[in-house]
Amino acid sequence: MRLSKLVGERVKEAPNGASLKSHILLLRAGFIKQVSAGIFTLMPPAQRVSKKIQNIIREEMDAIGGQEVLFPVVMPRELWEMSGRYHSINDEMVRFKDRTGHDMVLGMTHEEASVHMALNTVKSYEQLPFMVYQIQTKFRDEPRSRGGLIRVREFTMKDAYSFHTTQEDLENYYQKAYDAYVRIYKRIGFKNFITVKSDNGMMGGKVADEFMAVTPAGEDKLVICSHCDYRSNMEVAESVKDENDHTVAGQMEEVFTGNAHTIEEVCTFLETDAKHSVKAVCYQTLDEKLVVAFIRGDYEVNEIKLSHLVQSNLYPVDVEQRGLCAGNIGCINLNLPEGSFVFYDTTIKGLENFVTGANKPDFHIKNVSASRDMAGVDFVDISLVKEGEKCVHCGQPLTLNRGIEIGNIFQLSTKYTESMGLKISMPDGTVKEPIMGCYGIGVGRSLASIIEEKADDKGLVWPMTIAPWQVHLCPIRIDDDNVKAITEELYRTLQKEKIEVLYDDRNLSAGIKLTDSELMGVPLRIVVSPKTLANNEAEVTIRATGEKLFVPLAELLSELKDMIAGEIEEIEKDL
Repeated sequence: MRLSKLVGERVKEAPNGASLKSHILLLRAGFIKQVSAGIFTLMPPAQRVSKKIQNIIREEMDAIGGQEVLFPVVMPRELWEMSGRYHSINDEMVRFKDRTGHDMVLGMTHEEASVHMALNTVKSYEQLPFMVYQIQTKFRDEPRSRGGLIRVREFTMKDAYSFHTTQEDLENYYQKAYDAYVRIYKRIGFKNFITVKSDNGMMGGKVADEFMAVTPAGEDKLVICSHCDYRSNMEVAESVKDENDHTVAGQMEEVFTGNAHTIEEVCTFLETDAKHSVKAVCYQTLDEKLVVAFIRGDYEVNEIKLSHLVQSNLYPVDVEQRGLCAGNIGCINLNLPEGSFVFYDTTIKGLENFVTGANKPDFHIKNVSASRDMAGVDFVDISLVKEGEKCVHCGQPLTLNRGIEIGNIFQLSTKYTESMGLKISMPDGTVKEPIMGCYGIGVGRSLASIIEEKADDKGLVWPMTIAPWQVHLCPIRIDDDNVKAITEELYRTLQKEKIEVLYDDRNLSAGIKLTDSELMGVPLRIVVSPKTLANNEAEVTIRATGEKLFVPLAELLSELKDMIAGEIEEIEKDL
């Protein structure tokens, strides 16, 4: 490819609004162009990277018996009503009517489509197990798209669905898929990725693992024990909480707190610590039932855990309209509307001499004792894990990290096959619903995440396995007849030898050309100039390390082939 003809331009500064490294560099290097919030055009270089990632995914999915299909982007309402998700998924799913007035949806995931494919097609246990996968455009109307390709609304995703007769068979295949994902991410070039236990969310099922690129740019909070193999997304993480003070002293007493409503205000007013307070956090369910969660004042509620307990997403609520006193809600003498939910976090268990709301304006209660004044209360874990708390498995301190979710796998059980009526005949003459697994990889997010891991202050740094081109041919003083002739011949030779080459044929200064090459991040750069030709050499620079080699022109082709093969071998050595 001649750079003079490449669609897109390179700029010194990214447009306003770009904050993450990957977003800034993709814009500056001319790899993407924003169309709307969370919607991007992949320019030719980014599309080349995307296709290489997709090909790696295809090879690994085919290797574990996957069959590639292509499900529709648009589906009728009836499919999603069969599974029950048409109403349970909120505004993230785009609904519309076609020209006949029929209700349709844009596919944001394709469990329903995969089961529909199998209906009246897969009838016998003899046809199982099988796995189908697709690489497809999806649309999810994210309320907070951010970070360029990290969190978008329209995206390319590989999703796969496996069908099994037994849980044991699913678990065996689940491990194969897990291992295939590890190979995929290693081949893409990731060094710093882990798997964590995660929440199943809208997918359903009981077992889920997320593959995370560990980076400060991530929005997911990860809880990691460095002493054992415990790793979890914050959404489902567990820990051994700090020990509470078990000394009971003093009787409960109502105290005036006036306009002090937040934990910080109340504790300052009463000259106590947040560790000796209990706060109420309130929500409502989809069907508008009130949810009140009590938790120690220095902790935060884990809304995912709480939503599982009430089996509903959680939404803001006006507690005043529910007859409660905002800022003064307490766990003693609480009077809730019929049908409400109330939960008490384990951080309160054993807590003594604490402050809580008095359930009336201007007052709180102090010297409350959990053991004395809350007898019979059941405590549940609904709090977020804090740095330094102890691991539930080995008792060592936990650390908090950030990560970007680059893939996930789920054991779905029969959530979709049962609701959609897919049954198969078994050897004993009975029928049963197949057990499903689900396996997803975000292509664009993987592309952006590898940038977060590899890029430096000069620009992109692509691993050889997914680089848009393998070699950046960069002549200096192309207006020199000798430089141009030798470079043109080298360009033709590299193409003939199937080496992917980007040729900077522009008649520009050395500074502009070298800066652009570093920004675009092609693994190997060849500089041909009057100075190098004086010694019958070319200068080869390894982008990832900055190492420079001066290679005789007669040996250049052989050296490049060895370097390309060597970088690929280094990436794939542990597969």
